[in-house]
Order: sequence, then C-alpha cells, then structure tokens
Amino acid sequence: MFKLAMPLLALTLLYTADVYAAGNMKPGLWEITTQSDAMQNMPKIPPAQIERMRKMGIDVPQFQNGAIVSKVCITQEMAERNPWAQAEQGGKDCRTGTPQQQGSSYTADIICDGPDMKGKGKVKASFASSESFSTSTDFQGNAGGRPIQNHSVTSGKWLSANCGTVQPAPLPPTK
Repeated sequence: MFKLAMPLLALTLLYTADVYAAGNMKPGLWEITTQSDAMQNMPKIPPAQIERMRKMGIDVPQFQNGAIVSKVCITQEMAERNPWAQAEQGGKDCRTGTPQQQGSSYTADIICDGPDMKGKGKVKASFASSESFSTSTDFQGNAGGRPIQNHSVTSGKWLSANCGTVQPAPLPPTK
C-alpha cells in the first residue's frame, strides 16, 4: 500500500504547491495541512526513525490527526509567479489543463499519461484572503498498474513574514 500511496501523495502535494501563489499569497512562513485518502493506509514511521531523518537534514512533515502538516517558506518571487504556467508544462507523468478562474477560485483538470501514472482528475483552489487558501484534488486512474481513486483536501494559513529556519524550495525553471 505504501508504494501505491506515495505517487498519490506526490500528486496531491504537486498540485497543491502549484496553486500556492495563484491567489496573491503573502510571502513568508505558511502552514500547509493535507488530508488524503492515500494516507489512511500508510504505515506509521516510528518516532526514532523520524528523529534520525531530521538529524540527517531531511525535512519530515508532521502527521497529525490523519493529516500531513508542514511548514513552507514562500518567497516574494514565488508569491508573484504564475503557478499555472508551470503546472501546464507538466511533470514526469502528469500535467494540468488550462485553469478556469471565477473570482478567487480556480479549477483545472489533471491529466496523467505516463509509464507510472495514468488517469484524470480535477484540482479546485479557493483563496479566502492573501493569508489563507484551500484546495481539493480528486483523481481516478492507475499507479504502477493498480487502480486508484483518491480525494485530498489541503488548507494553508500564513503564519509569519519571517520563515525562520525553514528554507524555500527551489523554484522550477520557467519555459
């Protein structure tokens, strides 16, 4: 189940990351909480292993009440960038269709047609303000040759203008 859950979790986080800046987010430290069907059957990582990973410099998100909670640093450049342009370029197996905007809400189709993941889905994002957003992602298809159906919900809230020790993720190149 872990091998099946990881591609779904990666897909959820990818499309959540892609919509971060779409609503004119404030730069700074954000707390992102993701709940996903794929996480329900994921094995628990023992606390000692998590601590060893952190000592090795691996940023391990916290698991709280069936959700992944992580801290993300959004730079000014990230906040100003059009995330949909990157998402439409696609990744290894998946890309998004042209987003539709209505007010502060966005929807886009997800199309996966690669060797590891095939299927279709939809991502919906809504921005309550420059300090909070929510997304939902639904996907149906297969990963690694096994059928999958996944629903995930993500919320983000701005915590501070100062990211502290949280480093921003590198931005993917634009084409």
